[in-house]
Amino acid sequence: MTVIENSSSRVTTGPLLVCAALPPFNSMNLDSVRHVFQSVARCELRQAWQAKTSPHFAPAVVRAGWSRNVLQIYAELTDADILTQASGLNQRLWELGDSFEMFLRPEGREAYVEFQVSPNNQRLQLRYANIAALDHARKTGDLNSVLIPGEAFSSRTWIEEHSSRWHVLAEIPALSVCGSSDALGDGRWYFSFSRYDYTHGGGEPVISSTSPHAEADFHRQQEWGEMKFVSFD
Repeated sequence: MTVIENSSSRVTTGPLLVCAALPPFNSMNLDSVRHVFQSVARCELRQAWQAKTSPHFAPAVVRAGWSRNVLQIYAELTDADILTQASGLNQRLWELGDSFEMFLRPEGREAYVEFQVSPNNQRLQLRYANIAALDHARKTGDLNSVLIPGEAFSSRTWIEEHSSRWHVLAEIPALSVCGSSDALGDGRWYFSFSRYDYTHGGGEPVISSTSPHAEADFHRQQEWGEMKFVSFD
């Protein structure tokens, strides 16, 4: 599978990601994960809001598939200086070091989730009921009203220092995103993947996204991509 480019008939300006059902694989083993995701749909992170990429920009690729009622996301992030100070669930990961972010909203709904994973596999889980909830969180700086307790999704990370990269496998139940445990086949969500890439002593992080944002704001949903779940017999 490949990423299908933008179409004038679509609502958003982001990529269309066609997600196929995945066969069983060993989610504990990086080689098994790499193998099963090798030929599925992919997106690359960029910096569309600026004319030139940042000097320390590092590439990242995200692939996605699904199994029954679970979205499975695999990210490979090149990173010359992998770092984080995260130490627990629902900390502000993007302020503590490197972070991979996933934004997901089912078609026809206002509510959406923002899930983050750090290199040491700490998670941040947020749900915004609507844009007003996002505005409130931004104005007050208080995330308590949008935090999701417990385990909204599972994740696993691997760090390969010899190749200067880290990997994320996130398995996200449909129930955590849209409140339904139905199988994902033939469904459609809006999505965006992004990252914060820090360097020791480097000041502000380098950020990037799969969405062609006109401004450096990951919550601009008009530029998110569309994720379509399909089955192949």
